This record gives sequence, C-alpha cells and structure tokens, in this order.
Amino acid sequence: MLSERVALVTGPARGLGQEFAVALAAAGHPVAGLDIADMSETRSRVAAAGGRFRGFSADVTDEEAVNQAVAAAAEAFGGLHIVVNNAGIYPPIEFEKTTLAEWQRIMRLNLDGPFLVSRAALPFLRAAGWGRIVNIASAVVFLGPPDLVAYTTSKAGLIGFTRALATAVGADGITVNAIAPGLTATATATATTGAEGGFERVRALQAVPRTGRPDDLVSTLLYVCGEGSGFLTGQTINVDGGSARH
Repeated sequence: MLSERVALVTGPARGLGQEFAVALAAAGHPVAGLDIADMSETRSRVAAAGGRFRGFSADVTDEEAVNQAVAAAAEAFGGLHIVVNNAGIYPPIEFEKTTLAEWQRIMRLNLDGPFLVSRAALPFLRAAGWGRIVNIASAVVFLGPPDLVAYTTSKAGLIGFTRALATAVGADGITVNAIAPGLTATATATATTGAEGGFERVRALQAVPRTGRPDDLVSTLLYVCGEGSGFLTGQTINVDGGSARH
C-alpha cells in the first residue's frame, strides 16, 4: 500500500472520477471529493473498499466555493497532498453550431476548474513539501475529431497548463502530470456517445482492439501519484489503446 497521502478528486460522483476516488481510497489514501452532484454512491463504494471519503459540494468554476471547499478538505484530513483534476464535460457539437456561451462553458469547466482547484490546493501541498497534481486531459488532443473542437481545445490548454505549472512548482517537491484517456467504458461515456457506436468507431483506430476500461486508467493514476514518481513531471501519459501514437 502507498504511504497515506490525502487526495482530492474533482467530479467523483460518477464516471472516471468515481473510479479514481475509489481506487485512491482502496490504496490507503483518505479522499475528499468536490462535486455539485450527489456523492453518496461514491461514499458507499469507498466504504465497501475499506477507505475514507468525504464529499464537499462545490462548483469547480466558482472561485470562492473552491477556496472554501479545498480548505475544508485539508482541515478535515489534516493536510492535502494529491489533487486529481477530473471534472469536465465533453459535449459533441459541430463547430459552426457552437455558440459562444457553449464554448465558454466548456472552457470554464475543463480549464478554469483545474486552475482554480490547483491554485487553492497549492499552499497545502507546499506546506507538506510533497505533492502530486494530476490533470485528466484527453487523447482527442492528438486526434482532433471534428465534432469536439471546443473540447479538444480545452484539453490542449490543460496540457499546456500541466507543463508550465510543473516548471513553476518542481522545486517545492510537487509534480504535475496529465493523463490523456481514450474513450473509456463508463456510464457517463455511454450516455454521451451511445451504447456502441462511439466505442466501435474508436476501437477501429486502436492498436489494442478492445474498449478501454476504467482500470486501464486507475493503474496509471496510482503510478503517477506514487511515492517513487517524484522525478516524473510535466508529462502527458496517453492511455488510449494506441489510437494516437506520439
């Protein structure tokens, strides 16, 4: 089991965020969750895995709410060490049908959110002298699908954020990395892409011809957050079955 480090996961109510929260808790990390949705299912799954979880209601695009929730999480668990910026949206919209309001909403959640959460968490990571910030990007950055222009742009920005922030905080014992998943079988992904059509199209691009599973990403997350990963920073790890080779 990894040494106990307090983790904070955004968007843990469902999908990959829930899988990440459960996996970190099962590995021995107390986990705080930031979400505006009901986190009771996550709490139950963490308890069943023998872990500890506390949910804090916060919209990650609301600066004041984020500052208060991150501080409350650190106080509840006696510190903060790991931040997983997972919350995001990926609505497929044709570029010419994308309104400015839709574009701004995607940017706020997918890019402003990680900025606000990371900034709020940074004093606690610096105080601990040890930290892991993990941003959940997307393999679409390397593929550029035509119906995800806004989403792809937001995730490309997140990769740039990862690289620059890694440089800014490396001397403090804090690493910053991104994980870029391909399309992964979760209830959220199925609701967005359809039960089979989206997965079938993506599988045709992959070197590994199966649908991605949450555990494919969990193993990478635990590695990036591990005690022995302190020399890995500013990197984007693509976990997509080889659909994008870069």
